[in-house]
Amino acid sequence: MRELSRIDIQTSKKRVARIMKKLGLQAKGTPKRYRKTNAPSYQERANLLDRVFTVNSRNSVWVGDITYIPTKQGFLHLAVMIDLYSRKVVGWSMSSGISEKLVVSALNQAIGRENPCPRLIVHTDRGSQYTSRAFQKALSDSGFTHSMSRKGNPYDNAVSESFFRTLKRELVKGAVFEDRLVAQQAIFKYIELYYNRRRMHSSLGYKSPVEYERQAV
Repeated sequence: MRELSRIDIQTSKKRVARIMKKLGLQAKGTPKRYRKTNAPSYQERANLLDRVFTVNSRNSVWVGDITYIPTKQGFLHLAVMIDLYSRKVVGWSMSSGISEKLVVSALNQAIGRENPCPRLIVHTDRGSQYTSRAFQKALSDSGFTHSMSRKGNPYDNAVSESFFRTLKRELVKGAVFEDRLVAQQAIFKYIELYYNRRRMHSSLGYKSPVEYERQAV
């Protein structure tokens, strides 16, 4: 505008912008426009763990996550709840689909097995399954507090990520599951008969989750 004024051309910003748009011109150095990010459609929760994955008692903090297992029939989705104290998988659920029912089922199984007190913290990522009304209601009904990882930060839920890496390295890698049922049976045996009861963890003094819990009694 100032350059135009210097040569005695009086106009307005809107008119200049309109003419430039018509001619396909853009001012040099004009920053690229970005779409505004819509506000989350859920109530955000604080990250209460802040990457501190050591606790002093059972059923004080659980972490939850979802992964998928390939089969010839298609993907099998696995949701787990892990107790930070012993690294035991306290609840799990498997399904061909990925929805809030999958994570609610894993949570309910863990509740039925462990009967935790209402002070329990449940930490997850910000996936739609965990921010869903069904999961939030399940937490609220039990008096649990929800903690969330920061957006796009898998390290905030490193314990569940580590479990999935171990599962895939020790069971899934090199395996060919004919269908989802075969995969379900293999995962059930891995979690219940091996991982929880027999697999040693360096963070637990080379004891299994069940052994570690028994020692603490």
